[in-house]
Order: sequence, then structure tokens, then C-alpha cells
Amino acid sequence: MQVTGSATVAAPVQRVWEALQDPAVLARTIPGCHALEPTGPDTYRMTVSAGVASVQGTYVGQVELADPDPPRSFVLRARGQGAPGTVDATVRVRLSDGAGAGSTRVDYDAEAAVGGMIGGVGQRMLGGVAKRTAGQFFAAVAADLARPEAERAAPAAEPAAAESAAVPAAVSPALASPTAAPVADAPVVTTSGGPPPGRAPAAGTAPWPMVAAFATGGGIALAGVAIGYALGRGGRRAGRPA
Repeated sequence: MQVTGSATVAAPVQRVWEALQDPAVLARTIPGCHALEPTGPDTYRMTVSAGVASVQGTYVGQVELADPDPPRSFVLRARGQGAPGTVDATVRVRLSDGAGAGSTRVDYDAEAAVGGMIGGVGQRMLGGVAKRTAGQFFAAVAADLARPEAERAAPAAEPAAAESAAVPAAVSPALASPTAAPVADAPVVTTSGGPPPGRAPAAGTAPWPMVAAFATGGGIALAGVAIGYALGRGGRRAGRPA
């Protein structure tokens, strides 16, 4: 299965790149994230809770960042498993100047396969949850960038509950993150994405989720499932869908 999409965040490319390289930012903006820890150069172990319909669960994933080209592109490889199923994905992410002044456009191409019970959930439902979760992630990153530096350095709040994946993508940044800044002060973020025209998801795989969406900043996971990816500042970095 191949998935493509894009998102726009009202912040400069360099700031968005740095935010996506900061494990602390990723831990507090990836919906359902419980733990994010380095396991080696450019690799992370992440625990995320998520669910679709009656298929709920916690996933433990390994994320690896490859071919980084700061602050423009990177490749993210993620593998995860849990009682509901498995996820295996590769995501290529590109950052470029957005149409608006001081904004960043994030484009992604992802290939992913999902197995187990989660693979049996309706593709339309999986796709809907994936898009909503992707929108939540980007809104949370945008809101985080809008907060004063002193607040951003404070201890992260409790991770968003797995049910947060059901919040519409149009949710305001202030609602997407417990510590987000007021809506009026938060950067605007828009997302789009889906299966390439004319290509249906392969049988037995998850629809084209937000893996790509998560990928832009750090984290990838989902399809009723969720696995996160993260980048580590200073040469250590490390997202995808279901």
C-alpha cells in the first residue's frame, strides 16, 4: 500500500525541523504516546496506544531515521506490534517553504503493510481515523511552536488518550494538546492526503493512513493502530500508518 499527503504549518522550515528533532516535543504531541526512548544511533523505541472501532490496544514500535538532509528531508522506517496487529512502514518526508510567509509545507510518501485484527477493520474507517489523527498531530506541533520558550521547556503533560484519535482533524490546536496555546496565538495548520488516485489499498493492508502525517515531525503510527517515530537532536533522529 502506498500513501501520499501534505500538511502546512505556520512556522519557518528551520523551526519545524528542530521541533521534529526534539524527542520532548514529539512525546507531548503524538496522540497516545506513552514512552519514547533512544535505543541506538538514529533509532528509538516508542509505546503508543490507539484504536479503531472495537480494535483497541497498545503498540510497541522501533523507529529508525535514515538519509537526513537538514532541514529539508529524511526517511523514516517504523515497525511495531501489539495484540491488535502489526505495522511495517517506510516514509519519505520533505520540508519546503510554504505559500504563506514564514510557513512550512510538509510532503510525504509512505509505503505500509498492516497485519492481524487491525487489517480486518474497514479501510474507510481506518482512513478516517488516520486523517483525524494526522490532523491532531500537526495541530499539536503548531500549537507547541506557538508557546513561549519557558513553557515549552517545562515538563511535558500527560500523553493524550488513545481516544483522542477520534477527534476531527479540524480540531483547534488548543484542543489538540493539553498544553497548547490559545487558538488565537497558535500557528495555523492544514493537512491533506490519501491513497494515490486510481490506486486502491492492497488487500490485507491498512488504508493509507497518517503514517506520513506523523512522519513529518516525528512519529508515525496508526491505522487504528499507532506507532510513533522521532528524531533526536544532534545527529540522532527517528514514524507511520496503518
